[in-house]
Amino acid sequence: METRVRFLGHSLHQMIVFLPLGLLAGAVGCDVAFLVTHELSWALMAYRLMGAGLIAGLAAAVPGFLDWRGLPIGSRAQQVGQLHGAGNVLMLLLFFASFLMRREMTGHIPGALTLTLGFTAMALAGVTGWLGGELVSRLGVGVSSGANVNAPSSLGDQKRGAIAMKAGTLGDDRSMRK
Repeated sequence: METRVRFLGHSLHQMIVFLPLGLLAGAVGCDVAFLVTHELSWALMAYRLMGAGLIAGLAAAVPGFLDWRGLPIGSRAQQVGQLHGAGNVLMLLLFFASFLMRREMTGHIPGALTLTLGFTAMALAGVTGWLGGELVSRLGVGVSSGANVNAPSSLGDQKRGAIAMKAGTLGDDRSMRK
């Protein structure tokens, strides 16, 4: 399934999603550096990176949502995309809460709850990133007009999946029930 939002022939969502992930991961890295060194500059850098990551996350969400809307209703890709999108909304909300809490603190120094929100959000980003990879790598969303939006999960039986792929029946539910 080809993407609905393209730039120079490529999926815009896939092109820009690395930006919020990098900024937000950098913010968490700065939090770790602050915990280790107690250097206030790390706390300030985490605050700034988090703010930039939130803006970039909203920018990446728009083409992602438009692509999701173009998936066939009831397909596995639509279900995985829904989990991916909902998880990312929750992740951004957790980072936003952490960002707001820092804003109220002198020097943007994070407290225990503020740090926990950021670390939890980053862990969630790992899960939603895997789901995004499932959409692109396994289901071919945003990659090919011949994508199989009902391919089985990559966590399923690898041997059975390889046999179905060799037989050319990948995605045919009848071949996967055996």
